[in-house]
Amino acid sequence: MRRLDELSPGEEGRIQRVSAPKGLLRRLFALGLRPGARVRLLRRAPLGDPLEVRVGESFVALRKHEAAGVVLEDER
Repeated sequence: MRRLDELSPGEEGRIQRVSAPKGLLRRLFALGLRPGARVRLLRRAPLGDPLEVRVGESFVALRKHEAAGVVLEDER
């Protein structure tokens, strides 16, 4: 399993689970970051934070610690 914050730009995966405090979890779900969704890391800011990701048709900026709670499925 890999976390969203471990991807390199251009890599993608399917979300297996999202771990975060309740308020943040609600926000991430509202942005489309929920189990089963496909997500692609588009780019990182020069210092590595924030990350720009695409989930569905949306573009979302996440802090690195927020992306660390998004666990992706193994795709083998």
